[in-house]
Amino acid sequence: MEVSIEQFNALDIRVGVVLEAGRIPGTKKLLKLKVDVGGEVRELVAGGAEYYEPQYFVGKRVIVLVNLKPKRIAGVESRGMLLAADVDGKPVWLTVDGDAPPGSRVR
Repeated sequence: MEVSIEQFNALDIRVGVVLEAGRIPGTKKLLKLKVDVGGEVRELVAGGAEYYEPQYFVGKRVIVLVNLKPKRIAGVESRGMLLAADVDGKPVWLTVDGDAPPGSRVR
């Protein structure tokens, strides 16, 4: 399926900086992250806890889809989505090489 440039521009994709990360009790594959997305800190749920320790994320500059409709996952309201490549079922998180500040738009 192809999307128009207008549809792509409707996505609010930004650089975020992970401030905190921890496991979600009672789950094996989920993490709860607090991410600065530019002037706002959001709580997000991310998969991959079976591959990554929470400390891996702290301080990382990640790519976040900010205007995704919030969803309650494992009792936590996730207000965005970290973007990752899927490599044989393992997430490989998209990160920023450089000093793009939190909230920088991805185009």
